[in-house]
Amino acid sequence: MKQSVKHYKRIVVKIGSSLFCSGSKLDCALVDGLVGQISDLIKQGKEVIVVSSGAIALGMSVLKLNSRPKELANLQAAAAVGQHELMDVYRRAFKVRQLNCAQVLLTWEDFDESSRYLNAKNTLDTLLKLKVVPVINENDTISTDEIKVGDNDQLSAHVAGLIGADFLVILSDVDGLFDRNNKVITDVDKITPAVKALACPTKKKTCVGGMVTKIEAAKIAVNSNIPCKITNGRKNNSIKDAIFNFASGTTFHPSASVPLGVRARWIVSRRHRYSLRKK
Repeated sequence: MKQSVKHYKRIVVKIGSSLFCSGSKLDCALVDGLVGQISDLIKQGKEVIVVSSGAIALGMSVLKLNSRPKELANLQAAAAVGQHELMDVYRRAFKVRQLNCAQVLLTWEDFDESSRYLNAKNTLDTLLKLKVVPVINENDTISTDEIKVGDNDQLSAHVAGLIGADFLVILSDVDGLFDRNNKVITDVDKITPAVKALACPTKKKTCVGGMVTKIEAAKIAVNSNIPCKITNGRKNNSIKDAIFNFASGTTFHPSASVPLGVRARWIVSRRHRYSLRKK
């Protein structure tokens, strides 16, 4: 069911490391441009939550690593080194625009346990009331397979459900989901096996996932009655276009069978979640 832009007050924007990291270096100008768009949206009365990758990529740069670590301890070390570097970039960019941002690090347990779920929701709601921009990442410094959400695409979809977002924008380095003729599919009303077959995983050294995980994230979002758009974050005004230009990117629409205003909590058991990941 297509939703009018006027309903998009609370928006989650996911920024992938493949978007603003060239190798293991951060494109600060691109981040500044995205923050500028977010600032404009906030001035228009919208609430924006950022889910940002990049900590591991920046940690790799500081530690002079040529490829993404495979050992868990090294991966966590890179995340620990890179996370404060990432937040410093956001802090500077928002401060110039007289806005504050807040670091929020989450793990799967924050979605899986009721008390932690409510605590996370209350914290994010309070930050938004104070007009502080939450910048969310998975807590990679402590995450293991048992408590890991999986990737920041899916994390952004879970966050959208957590805070009752009206719209999820996933910024990537591609224009959207392409069909077999290499044309962008503007609208997806149902995520079928045929739609999933159009995706391919990423081969970049600094990130995980690719279009496969973005479609999985879109599935989580639409099952919570939240439309999701995948679009190219390198284009000018990419976030604004995602919200106001229906022709940009690929929009995944919630099913018409889901009543408006009803957002299901897309929380599954760990056993079911890991069985889905293996498929």
